[in-house]
Amino acid sequence: MTKRSPVPLAVRIGNWFVTPLVRLGVNIGLIHLLTVRGRKTGQLRTTPVAVVEQQGQRYLVAAFGLVGWVYNLRAAGEATLTRGRRSERIKAIELSPEEAAPVLKACLASTESFQDYFTATAQSPLEEFEQEARHHPVFLVQHIAERVSQRSRGQALHPPEEEK
Repeated sequence: MTKRSPVPLAVRIGNWFVTPLVRLGVNIGLIHLLTVRGRKTGQLRTTPVAVVEQQGQRYLVAAFGLVGWVYNLRAAGEATLTRGRRSERIKAIELSPEEAAPVLKACLASTESFQDYFTATAQSPLEEFEQEARHHPVFLVQHIAERVSQRSRGQALHPPEEEK
């Protein structure tokens, strides 16, 4: 039996064209490339995702529901976001349905492109978005600061002088 993807065929085909363009640095709306380690294979998997910004925070919204990148990100907790030459290591924290509801509501209010995949509308109460969040997870994106030693920055490290 063939497993059916919740992602529409047109979107899956579009991803084949979008992925190389985003790698080249072409700005396609909110799209970034999410690279995360596969939960079963351990191999790196890359998929285009929308990074939504609201009130100074960044979020990944699973508009198509519980798809592969969601399960992989839940398992790994960390990933890389890429757009052109710029890559960023991130930590992704899944929000509770109560925390995700206002993000989903604002997301639907600002863009109509996701509306077809939700039963709630931008005018729906937050309680309906809490139900939606159970099927459309939202992750808070946090930058992981790379630790850079002084030596790797080209500065010589001097051992402390011995006391005389």
